[in-house]
Amino acid sequence: MKDTNSTTPRTPYQGPPKRSSQDSDPTSRSRDGRSAPEGPRLNSAIRALQVRVVGEDGEMIGVLSRKEALDRAMEVGLDLVEVSPDADPPVCKILDYGKHKYHEQKKLAAARKKQKVVEIKEIKVRPVTDENDYQVKLRAMKRFIEEGNKVKVVLRFKGREISHHELGLKVLERIKVDMDLFSKVELDPKFEGRQMIMMLGPK
Repeated sequence: MKDTNSTTPRTPYQGPPKRSSQDSDPTSRSRDGRSAPEGPRLNSAIRALQVRVVGEDGEMIGVLSRKEALDRAMEVGLDLVEVSPDADPPVCKILDYGKHKYHEQKKLAAARKKQKVVEIKEIKVRPVTDENDYQVKLRAMKRFIEEGNKVKVVLRFKGREISHHELGLKVLERIKVDMDLFSKVELDPKFEGRQMIMMLGPK
C-alpha cells in the first residue's frame, strides 16, 4: 500500500532573481535610447531629483526638478547631460550629445597629432669617408634634426682600422662642428666594441 503521508522534498527558496549590473546601474542613454556606458548620464538615466540646468546657449536656467529639466530638453529636441554629477545639486546641460561627443573626439585626435614621437635616426660613417658621401650624410643629419628627431652617429672600424681610432674620432669631431648650428651633443663619442657612437639632438 502506497504511503500517502510521504512528501516530495522542497527545493530551498533561492530568493528573487538577481539583477544584472546594467539593470541596477542604468547607463546613459541618448534620445534614441542607445546606451553610452562610458559617458555621462543622459536623460532618463539621471538619478538626481533636482538638477541645476544650463541651457543650450550656455545660459544658467537654474534649479529644476528632473522632470522639468527633461521636458525642457525634449522641447528643443536635445539631450539632458549630467556634466557635474558631484555638485549639489548635480549640474546638467541641454545639448546634442551626439554632436558634442563627435567634437570632443576630434579635439582628442588633434591633440594626439601634436604629440610628436621623437625617433632616433642612425647614420653610419667610416674613418675614411669620401667627401661627397660625407656631405650627403651631413644633409640627412640636418634633415632629421629639423624634423625633431635625434641622430645616432655610428662609426665602424674594419680590420686594423681599430688601431687608428684617432681617425674615427676626427670624423666625429668634424660632424660635431658642422652640426653645431642645428644640434647639440647628447652623448659624446665613445667606444662600443669595434665602433664609436655619438648622439645628437635638437637644440
